[in-house]
Amino acid sequence: MVSRKTFWATAAGLAGAVAVARRARTDEPAPDPVNRWLTVTVNRAPGDVQADKLPAPLQEYGERIETRIVPAPGDRGTELAVRFREAPSAAEQSVTARITGNDPRQDLRVALREAKSLLETGEVMRPDEPTAHPTTPGGKLVGLLSRRAGGEGVL
Repeated sequence: MVSRKTFWATAAGLAGAVAVARRARTDEPAPDPVNRWLTVTVNRAPGDVQADKLPAPLQEYGERIETRIVPAPGDRGTELAVRFREAPSAAEQSVTARITGNDPRQDLRVALREAKSLLETGEVMRPDEPTAHPTTPGGKLVGLLSRRAGGEGVL
C-alpha cells in the first residue's frame, strides 16, 4: 500500500517531468527572464486599442519598445503588452538600480499602467495620499514606500 504523501509526491514529480519534456520538444525559445513582456488587461474592445494610437506615456518610448495587442481571454477586454526591443544592461537591472529607481523597466511599468488608465477612463488615476503625517519618521517611510510602489507595481 502506497501512502498518500508518496502518491502525491510521485504525481507532482511526473507532472513536472511532463512539463519539462513538452517545453524541450517545442521550437519556441525559453522566455527571456530579464526582458519579459509587461502586460495589463484593458477594459476596452480589441478594436479600440491600436498600436499606432497608444496613449502618450507609451508613445514617448517610440521605437524602443515592442507592443502586442490581443483580445483578453474570456471576452474580458484587451491585453496590452510591451517590452524593450533591447534588454536593459546588467547595471540598469541590478538590485541597486531597482532600489534607487534607476531601472528602466520600472518606468515602462508605470507608463503601461498610466496607458491603461487613460484608455479606460481618459485620465491617469492617482492613489490617495498616505494619511500619515509627512514630517514624522513613520510618515516619511510611508511616503517613500508609496512612491517606490509605482515602479515595482507592489508596495
